[in-house]
Amino acid sequence: MQFAIDLWMPILIGGLAVFVMSALVWTVFPHHKKEWAKFSNEDAVAAAIRAGNPVPRLYHMPHVAYITIAPNGVPSMGPMMAKSALSSILIALFLAYVAWHAIPAGAEYLGVFRIVATVAFMTYAFGSMADSIWFARPWSSWILQAFDALLYGLVLGGIFGWLWPAA
Repeated sequence: MQFAIDLWMPILIGGLAVFVMSALVWTVFPHHKKEWAKFSNEDAVAAAIRAGNPVPRLYHMPHVAYITIAPNGVPSMGPMMAKSALSSILIALFLAYVAWHAIPAGAEYLGVFRIVATVAFMTYAFGSMADSIWFARPWSSWILQAFDALLYGLVLGGIFGWLWPAA
C-alpha cells in the first residue's frame, strides 16, 4: 500500500478533477446532446411500460431492444454524484498502482504523463466498448465516450505528471 501513501495527492486531486470534467462533459459540452432520441410515440411507449409494472433492472426484447428500467420518480442526484466521484477516485487509485510499479520516483513529467494518460484512456474508453459490440449501442456513441475518455486521460496524466514524487 506504499503506492497509496506516496501518491495520495494525485489520486484524490486526479479523481476529483475527472469527476468535475465528467460533469462538464455531460452538462456543458455539446457533443452528447443529440445522442439520446425520443420515441415518436413516447407517451404510448411509456404507458405500455408502466402498464407492465416492471421492477428496476435490465430487460431485453430479442431483435428489438435492450431497456434499462430505473426506479420511478426523479433520481436523487446527491448519491449518484457521490458514487461518480468515488468511482473516479477508485480508478485513479488503480492507475496509481500501475504507475507506481511502472515509473520510478523522480521520473520526468512527460514520462509519467504518457503512461498514466494512456492507461486512463484505455480504462475509460475500452470498458464501454462491449456495449457497442454486444448490446447495440451505436458506435457513434462509443466514439463520443472515447473522446470523453481522452479528456479524462489527459487530465489524469497531467495531474500525475505534475504531482509525481521526487527521487
